[in-house]
Amino acid sequence: MNDQIHSDGSDHEHGALGDAEYAEFMELAAQEGFDPEDVEGAIGEAGHGPLPVLAVVGRPNVGKSTLVNRIIGRREAVVQDKPGVTRDRVSYEAEWAGRRFKVVDTGGWEQDVLGLDASVAAQAEYAIETADAVVFVVDATVGATDTDEAVVKLLRRAGKPVVLCANKVDGQSGEADATALWSLGLGQPHPVSSLHGRGTGDMLDAVLEALPEAPAQTFGTALGGPRRIALIGRPNVGKSSLLNKVAGEDRVVVNALAGTTRDPVDELIQLGGTTWKFIDTAGIRRKVHLQEGADYYASLRTAAAVEKAEVAVILIDASESISVQDQRIVTMAVEAGRAVVVAFNKWDTLDEERRYYLEREIETELAQIAWAPRVNVSAVTGRHMEKLVPAIETAIEGWETRVPTGRLNAFLGEIVASHPHPVRGGKQPRILFGTQAGTKPPRFVLFASGFLEHGYRRFVERRLREEFGFEGTPLHISVRVREKRGRKK
Repeated sequence: MNDQIHSDGSDHEHGALGDAEYAEFMELAAQEGFDPEDVEGAIGEAGHGPLPVLAVVGRPNVGKSTLVNRIIGRREAVVQDKPGVTRDRVSYEAEWAGRRFKVVDTGGWEQDVLGLDASVAAQAEYAIETADAVVFVVDATVGATDTDEAVVKLLRRAGKPVVLCANKVDGQSGEADATALWSLGLGQPHPVSSLHGRGTGDMLDAVLEALPEAPAQTFGTALGGPRRIALIGRPNVGKSSLLNKVAGEDRVVVNALAGTTRDPVDELIQLGGTTWKFIDTAGIRRKVHLQEGADYYASLRTAAAVEKAEVAVILIDASESISVQDQRIVTMAVEAGRAVVVAFNKWDTLDEERRYYLEREIETELAQIAWAPRVNVSAVTGRHMEKLVPAIETAIEGWETRVPTGRLNAFLGEIVASHPHPVRGGKQPRILFGTQAGTKPPRFVLFASGFLEHGYRRFVERRLREEFGFEGTPLHISVRVREKRGRKK
């Protein structure tokens, strides 16, 4: 695979495509009858890399989810006239004035053992930490409360751009209520009715001014320093023990009691002549909204650590059955678009029978990441620890690999000829051409004459992996269907 190009393409206007490659590709698209604007849009969407993130924060029942629905232009976020309906953070893609960004709806601020203010602080802290800008929603009819003031302190500390949304202003009479929110010290309150759409356009204009065009690349080569590796898994699978063994000394506290690690611990470690930044995270027990107290905050911080890492090393206790929680952790790493390595710890404790059943479990329970490098280790004895770094390097290589458009299309042509899409309803859709618009993780756009079934897309992904490697990385494949024939330019 020597002719593959390693590039993140993050500061190129055509995604990962160079000028000559882009011009050639657009000519091909025109010959096949695709609208150039549609093609440019598809490459832009797939090749954008990370979108700027807008977090919508505020206390319960101020209308955050209603506002999110208004921003994204459809009813996606669950809305109900009682507080605490939104429990987990949910993100959606949105567009305003031709610019695309990600909106994170936050919620779940119900009273727990540490009180409402602590829950609000935890959710807001996480959302703010991972966002490029924040919309702070306040109920203008109620005015600023003590809880609102607590969030304001967080926002000031974080130093992120904030747009203040004075919600539930349904007419002229409510403008005075909105004006009173100048007292929060966050600048101009934007009077909005997220229910009726009043004032949302002006507020979104302010949001675009606050959001960067694209978030800064904070990891990778020289710009971000050492490669960042997050160690994730359930409590007590041996993450801290593994980190100590890799480091060759006791860097972090290890205890047989589950949950010793609460905050992510960053450690710079020299291995094989390279400096790596390993992040030891807290064990994730179950769904965030079912947790309380310290576990709740630990899960939020672990999720943030994965977002900032390049590789997620998922530790699984080989002596126990693979659990639903293990699968949830795998899904979190894949959805974050991170390179993945699976490390089965406590391998030295396994007998032949357990190994047999574990292999069966891996085939069924971890089929979604069959592409991830796997290492069988023992953090206690040091068994096979030397295999961890080569597995991480393999995953990073796959994560950064890019296939030139010409080579990709020759490969797609072979697929279409040897394994055409099944005929459905008298029609046989075909992949016409495609391109890899981005990396970290690899993102492909395929242009087709009709809808491609999910099974056929999976087949294409499998063949891409067989042909080009992509070991250790999720692949994102989007398909654009030609609307009309004969529009040749």
